[in-house]
Amino acid sequence: QNLRKKFYNELEDIKGKIRVFCRVRPLNSKETANGNEMCVKLTKDEITVTNPDSKKKYNFLFDAVFGPDATQAQVFADTKRLMQSALDGYNVCIFAYGQTGSGKTWTMSGVPTDSELMGITPRAVSEVFRLVQHNAATKEFTITVSMYELYRDGLIDLLQKNTKSPPQLNIKQDSRQRVFVDGGESTTVTTAEELQAQLDYGMDNRHVAATNMNAVSSRSHLVQIMTITAKDKVKGHSTSGKLTLVDLAGSERADKTGATGDTMEEAKSINKSLSALGNVIAALTSGMKHVPYRDSCLTKLMQDSLGGNAKTLMFVNCGPADYNAAETKSSLDFAKRCKNVVNDAKAGVDSKELQQLRKQLAQMKRANGDGKAAGQLPSAPGVKRPKKKKK
Repeated sequence: QNLRKKFYNELEDIKGKIRVFCRVRPLNSKETANGNEMCVKLTKDEITVTNPDSKKKYNFLFDAVFGPDATQAQVFADTKRLMQSALDGYNVCIFAYGQTGSGKTWTMSGVPTDSELMGITPRAVSEVFRLVQHNAATKEFTITVSMYELYRDGLIDLLQKNTKSPPQLNIKQDSRQRVFVDGGESTTVTTAEELQAQLDYGMDNRHVAATNMNAVSSRSHLVQIMTITAKDKVKGHSTSGKLTLVDLAGSERADKTGATGDTMEEAKSINKSLSALGNVIAALTSGMKHVPYRDSCLTKLMQDSLGGNAKTLMFVNCGPADYNAAETKSSLDFAKRCKNVVNDAKAGVDSKELQQLRKQLAQMKRANGDGKAAGQLPSAPGVKRPKKKKK
C-alpha cells in the first residue's frame, strides 16, 4: 500500500497535477462546551462529511488526510521533498485554504520557536538550509526572501523598511513566466536564523483581529517567497528556484464571525478574492480559453502556481464540528476541483553561455539608457535582420 502510494504520488508529479492534503483540527473548547459533535470521519486518504440535518454522507479522496492527532512533523514529512525541488530550480508553491478558524495558520506557521509545534514555513526554512549545507562542496547558493500581504485587495510589502514613502508595487512575470513583485523588498540571507528573523519581522506587521470564530483571525492573505539560486562550482551553469508559501485568509459568514465595521469590510474583501480564486480554478478545470487571473491581486500573484509552471501542494484545512458541516463540505468541494488542475513545472536552468548573453544584454540596456533598442540581441555575423513590412 505504501509503495503504491509512493509511485502514485510520483506519477502525479510527472503529470503536473496539484497535490492536495486535507487536515482536520480537533474540536476546540468552545465547540465542546456548546455540545457540538464531529461531522467528519477520516481514513488514510479519505474523508467523509455527514450533513447533521439530512444525515447524507459525502466522500472525498485526497493525496493524504491528517486527523486531529497528526503532529506537525507528520504533516511536514510528505512535504519536505519539495524543498529539494526548489533547490533544483523548480517553482514550488505550498498554500493553505479553508474556513476561518480551521487551522491554516497553525499548519503553515505553528509556533516557530518550538521544535515540535513549528509549522510548514519554519520547517521549510530549516530543511532548505540543511540541503544548502549538504551541497555546499559542489554548489554556491544565494537565497533571498520577500514577504507580502494582500489586504483589502491591495498589496503590502511586509519587509519594506521605508514605510513613509514605500515604492509602488507591480505584479509581473519574468521570461520564464514566473511571477515577481516589481518594487518589492528582497533581502539576501545566509543562515536559517537570518531568514526566520525576516519572516518574524514581517509577521509582526500583518493585519489580525479577533472574531467569534477565531481569537487571532488573519485579515489578509500572506505570501512568503524564497528565491534560491544555485551555481555549479565545476560546470558553471546555474539554476533558479522559487519557493512560495501562502497562508490564505479564511472564508467567512458574518452571522458566525460577528464581523462589523472594518472587520466586515475586511471579510468582504477576503471573500471577494477567494471567489476570484474559485473562478480561476473553475476556468482551469473546464478547459476555458480565458482564465481570469487579472480579476484579483491574489490570483495575479498565484498565476504561476495555478495552471502555471509550479509544483503545487494545497492544504485544505477543515473544522470538524457539525456546526460547520456546510463550510467544511464547501472547502472540500473546492479542494477536489483544485486536484484536477494540471501545471507544467520546468526547472529554471541557465547555461554558462546563456548567463554571459544575459550579462551582455544587461550591459547594453544600461549603455542605451532607456533600454528600448538594446532589448534586442545582436545578429550573428553575416546575417541581416529582415526589414519590417509596411502596412
